[in-house]
Amino acid sequence: MNPRKIALLLFVLALVGAFFLFDLGRFFDLAWFKAQQQMLNERVAAAPWAAAAIYFVVYVAVTALSLPGAAVMTLAGGALFGFWVALALVSFASSLGALLAFLIARFLLRDWVQTRVGKSLDAINRGIERDGALYLFTLRLVPAFPFFVINLAMALTRLPARTFYWVSQVGMLAGTAVYVNAGTQLGQIDSLAGILSPGLIGAFVLLGLFPLIARKAIDLVRARAVYKRWPRPARFDHNVVVIGGGSAGLVTAYIAAAVKASVALVEKHRMGGDCLNTGCVPSKALIRSARFIAQAAKAQSLGMKSAQVDFDFADVMERVARVVRTIEPHDSVERYHALGVECVQGNARITSPWTVEVYGEDGRARTLSARNIVIAAGARPFVPPIPGIEQIEVLTSDSVWSLRTLPRRLLVLGGGPIGCELAQAFARFGAAVTQVEMAERLMLREDPEVSALVEQQFAADGVQVLTRHKATRFAVEGDERVLYAEGPAGEVRVVFDALLCAVGRTPNVSGYGLEELGIALRPNRTVDTNDYLQTLYPNIYACGDVTGPYQFTHMAAHQAWYAAVNALFGRFRRFRVDYSVVPWATFTEPEVARVGLNESEATEKGVAFEVTVYGLDDLDRAIADEAAHGFVKVLTVPGRDRILGVTIVGEHAGELIAEYVLAMRHGLGLNKLLGTIHIYPTMNEANKYAAGVWKRAHAPQKLLEWVGRYHAWMRG
Repeated sequence: MNPRKIALLLFVLALVGAFFLFDLGRFFDLAWFKAQQQMLNERVAAAPWAAAAIYFVVYVAVTALSLPGAAVMTLAGGALFGFWVALALVSFASSLGALLAFLIARFLLRDWVQTRVGKSLDAINRGIERDGALYLFTLRLVPAFPFFVINLAMALTRLPARTFYWVSQVGMLAGTAVYVNAGTQLGQIDSLAGILSPGLIGAFVLLGLFPLIARKAIDLVRARAVYKRWPRPARFDHNVVVIGGGSAGLVTAYIAAAVKASVALVEKHRMGGDCLNTGCVPSKALIRSARFIAQAAKAQSLGMKSAQVDFDFADVMERVARVVRTIEPHDSVERYHALGVECVQGNARITSPWTVEVYGEDGRARTLSARNIVIAAGARPFVPPIPGIEQIEVLTSDSVWSLRTLPRRLLVLGGGPIGCELAQAFARFGAAVTQVEMAERLMLREDPEVSALVEQQFAADGVQVLTRHKATRFAVEGDERVLYAEGPAGEVRVVFDALLCAVGRTPNVSGYGLEELGIALRPNRTVDTNDYLQTLYPNIYACGDVTGPYQFTHMAAHQAWYAAVNALFGRFRRFRVDYSVVPWATFTEPEVARVGLNESEATEKGVAFEVTVYGLDDLDRAIADEAAHGFVKVLTVPGRDRILGVTIVGEHAGELIAEYVLAMRHGLGLNKLLGTIHIYPTMNEANKYAAGVWKRAHAPQKLLEWVGRYHAWMRG
């Protein structure tokens, strides 16, 4: 704690201590005030302005320090100054005192609380940012909630101080008026309990609930206004119509069918979407073949004199296609028909909040009606409008799988996960790969040392990496295709035979009716949804890449659960999407996996953390497998074993991260991991050893000194 906080804390404790030490509470007792009322009335009459100022300052101090006595002071104000003057004095003094208590608590405690349980407060903070004024207003209106507790609790959130002040003043006004009015009749009051009858408290509770009820009513009116221009069908063909047969759409349809809902799934191309046909599955099949070549090149490290790999690139790509065909039945029309899903082939177009027209290959339209529509239209590779690129045949993660001849010189634009995975794979097949990235390093979302390890391996694999280079134009010069890029040393000229563009993906948001319905898009062109994945129309949901914020297959499936459940059962209970623990992996060599915060993000967000690093070069299994490179890096709350984030770089990182995902999701700390038996010798032991490094760094040294003395004494 910094000196200013310590000084303020000591000052507050001194004032509170003096209050109790000198028994100042006796002056805030109702009986004492009634006994002294005549004398106090005379002094107020003699110097009304001075009396009002003293009363105001004392009231502010009592509320700012959360001392008992504010209720008696409010009654006294009514008795001494009359209703209107007392109402003004108490209203402003109580609000100002509450604001000071709020600011003191925020200054002393908020950073400490956010550091230790900030992750748990994320949902609360989001709710406060959205409806904080309403929540505070409700709490202020209901006298059952102690105001000093409200001051403290709100201080720990992100509620702006200005909002806290004006809402407190308005919200406390009704209760203040009741107490001030009671003070004008002080002679008839024997105790504070007599002021608030059960009926009056009930009235306050209803008054407090009114803003929330009003908010719900406003939402209902807005929803009705949105639907006003659309005729609603008398009955529906389905409970849900899902647009898109990729990961998000398939999981949505699966869940809906599992709970016996009537569901139709519309797909215009191939079932399985990008992940099966052009993304995760084919890329991992390609990477596996490329890795075999790299492993053969390291045969001597495994005790072999040599190993040669004879391959034809066309055969490799045919194997990739075979893997896709083998997995296809998992996402096939036949399987989903058997599950109870009506699969419809064709181009979907939303024509109203309840109807979808599907145009088949013959051009005929079929109309599907449903209570709910789920948009799971996915995304596609983005090709930047770089001058001259229209002269070049551009390969993307969608089209690269049609190659049957290995490019001699491959240019890869983009240093993200897709670009890195494919650049390394093609280099291992023997292509001369140049990778151009405008950022300062590859895989910019990861920590710098992660990027450094990946770039080091890329150099060993023959990939020429040009970071801090911006592609400015393409040209066809004779028989050569050329990229010109601006870098730290000026313009560079890169000659290539094939161009692979991997600079990101853009959501599919046009051509199926969003514009006509007025469904809004965010600045990044994703479909705008609320925390429940609802669009402008409460019965139209969006999930997966089309809405983001994460473009991962597993996150699309995760969102799909919320979309399906909220669509089918939202009238009983709705669920906000939980993004608290999101893992991902990049399947380069070394493999990179992460969950939660890394050092760069934690520093940027101002989250306090400790770093624990365990090097895989010390792991027995990694040494035995000639895979002794990489590390496990864990970020924890300072002084505690609660995990904030983990980055793993090395063999099987994507599998190793799962233990930390489970731990973070269920609040398990490093002590629990350390106390769990891990099979020897496995790569999974790295997780336990990382926990051991943390434990040694937090060993109670003083206690261990005494234990050492005890053992010495036992030896005589």
